[in-house]
Amino acid sequence: MHDKRALIVGVTGIVGNNLARHLVRSGDWSVHGIARTAPRGLSGVEPVCVDVLDAAATSRALAALAPSHVFLCTWTRMPTEAENCRVNGAMVRHVLDAVGPSGAVRHVALVTGTKTYLGPFEMYARNRPETPFREDQPRLPIENFYYVQEDAVFEAAERYGFGWSVHRPHTIVGYAVGNAMNIGVTLAVYASICKETGRPFLFPGSPVQHTALADVTDARLLARHLAWAATAPAARNEAFNVANGDVFRWARLWGVIARYFGLEPAPYPGEAVPLQQQMRDDGPVWDRMVARYGLQPNPLDRLASAWHTDADLGRPIECVNDLSKSRRLGFLDHQDTERSFLDLFDQLRQERVIP
Repeated sequence: MHDKRALIVGVTGIVGNNLARHLVRSGDWSVHGIARTAPRGLSGVEPVCVDVLDAAATSRALAALAPSHVFLCTWTRMPTEAENCRVNGAMVRHVLDAVGPSGAVRHVALVTGTKTYLGPFEMYARNRPETPFREDQPRLPIENFYYVQEDAVFEAAERYGFGWSVHRPHTIVGYAVGNAMNIGVTLAVYASICKETGRPFLFPGSPVQHTALADVTDARLLARHLAWAATAPAARNEAFNVANGDVFRWARLWGVIARYFGLEPAPYPGEAVPLQQQMRDDGPVWDRMVARYGLQPNPLDRLASAWHTDADLGRPIECVNDLSKSRRLGFLDHQDTERSFLDLFDQLRQERVIP
């Protein structure tokens, strides 16, 4: 029997998928993964198929598991932030009320993100917070489902006696298919379409994002951070920014991505040209490419999250994260950002997701 028994909520997503692989590979964990449908390609993970919005079904599905560590790595996008708060807060409460009474849970990790500082999509980046973002910055005086999720974890921790950690990654780069927020796969598909059609490979974002400093979070590094915080005494009951540890400018990285796909980066036009606009009619183009190159039969809207990539690259302010807290408490890992993207592109080609 493993002493460390992980329950990953959202095991098919970009965070949960990479975390599951990391924990299984370590050999120190038994891993159960929650998703609405059974995950594919995650050997060593025991699936739990349940919709955590259903409190009664969640209670029944998790009654006998007694996990020692719970990783909350999922969310559901709703039309308004008020609905985001209601739905995403309920998912956290349903899971923790199902597993908490067993007394087995030692630690709960919640993955949120930099919308903690930037605000929800309805008010995104309008408050112009101080950068670099620091974990002790006060909450914004507006609705934010991250705050609701945090409060649900804090209340359950007090009630059931477990420790917690909150993880705030920046834009996440990593392997996942069908993820709602996936800049790496989106840019890989966009570049592949530009290569196929001869269209210019045009940076879609704002002038600020084109030239300012930025950072991102590799999903593999986030997995290692989650595992560290779940077991390190110094990380108990703390919130952490999580990013690769380097900074870059998209003006340069765009050329790196272009060269990987055999493209020349188009001159920046000086204003945003959103991917939602550029890729609006590309569904049939992608379908033909799938047939021509023998790719996995994924429709364009399953792979590319143009709306979210536009939100990331369209920000009107510089966004970087202070990582001092993690380093001070013992997490010294880092990841080269160029390799984050290039490793992902290699894997997407290997898995026949892109040509």
